Amino acid sequence: MIDPNLVATQPDAVRESLRRRHASAATMGTVEELVSLIARRRLAQTQRDEQLSVRNRVSPQVGALMKAGRAAEAEVLKAEVRAATELAATLEAQVVELQAVEADLLLGLPNQVHADTPDGADEHGNVVVRTWGAERRLMQGRTHDDLALALGMYDPERAAKLSGSRFAVLSGPLARMERALVSLFCDIAEEHGYREVQVPYMVNADSMRGTGQLPKFEEDLFKLTVELSGQAAYLIPTAEVPVTNLHRDEILEEAQLPIRYFSFTPCFRSEAGSAGRDTRGLIRQHQFHKVELVWITAPAAGLAALDTLTGHAQAVLERLGLPYQTVLRCAGDVGNGGAKGFDLEVWLPGQSAYREISSCSWFTDYQARRLKLRFKAEGEKKTTFCHTLNGSALAVGRTLVAILENYQEPDGSVRVPEALRPYMGGVERLSPR
Repeated sequence: MIDPNLVATQPDAVRESLRRRHASAATMGTVEELVSLIARRRLAQTQRDEQLSVRNRVSPQVGALMKAGRAAEAEVLKAEVRAATELAATLEAQVVELQAVEADLLLGLPNQVHADTPDGADEHGNVVVRTWGAERRLMQGRTHDDLALALGMYDPERAAKLSGSRFAVLSGPLARMERALVSLFCDIAEEHGYREVQVPYMVNADSMRGTGQLPKFEEDLFKLTVELSGQAAYLIPTAEVPVTNLHRDEILEEAQLPIRYFSFTPCFRSEAGSAGRDTRGLIRQHQFHKVELVWITAPAAGLAALDTLTGHAQAVLERLGLPYQTVLRCAGDVGNGGAKGFDLEVWLPGQSAYREISSCSWFTDYQARRLKLRFKAEGEKKTTFCHTLNGSALAVGRTLVAILENYQEPDGSVRVPEALRPYMGGVERLSPR
């Protein structure tokens, strides 16, 4: 969440960021509510502290008067102490109540958009900043699902029997290719100095709230019918959630930063807001695999870290020889928690279009405030909120889609990218069985 002090002291800056995001009138109105609420909360805190000061100043005088035999005067001061204590307790209750409402409202506000993020209402306002590789143009190119069906290695009907729509059953060399991609992605992440972590695939509500999935995106989550340690529980939509939460409620030392993790996990998404989109094939599934990169940095290093992180995701596509473009997301498409971010869009000749395969985001201290994730600079007593970043390197299913379409041959076979062959026992081609 954003800094409440920013809302209180620079509400116009918050409104401007929301305007750039094309936020709703209700969200814009939240700023006014918060300005008033924070002022009331701070006044109550000041008044509470004043009453506590009265109590602390007068209480010792009561004992001195009693020792001096001035009981009547002591009783007057006792009443003053009692009244100050009771009023302080009442004011404290008001502070707690106002803080709870304030926290709920802050959770509903998106992050401040960075100055480098271009204006735009949606993905149409995104800006292509880099292209790599030659687009393969096919007169009779086939889509990935047609290719996979013809190979006899993709069975959506049996998947539907098991689980319904938007699930897949892969078999034979195509299933092995998915496993090979995971191994390749993990090896590349290690080459770049990331530390591997294996994390739970179920998390509690605090974890979802910490990275911003709650409360805004609850409809896109798979919620479990049982609780975890007394909290609502969810299947993870991305490894970002458990990995970023590893250091929740911690104070790190500056020397520990940056922390760079990678994690391979399945991801589970209800796709509630995508009805009718990509219902065929492997583009938009309820369950898919992904290798996620997560950074925790000092604030001064956050912007440069985004470029480095994005470069690591680009390197995976280049290792596979897949043409792509890097897109700087506009203010209306940067994501609720993002301040600045890039999408990597891979070329799909079967669709004659670029499609997103990775999203790399810099959250500044937006997640860290929710997570209470701080660090202490060397020689400093005061702590500072960390900055967090993450990016996909890559979404495995979509990479499989890109390989099928970019490496397809007229006879229906699919060449295996050279970088993958060592992971597939030297297999060079997938052929219809």
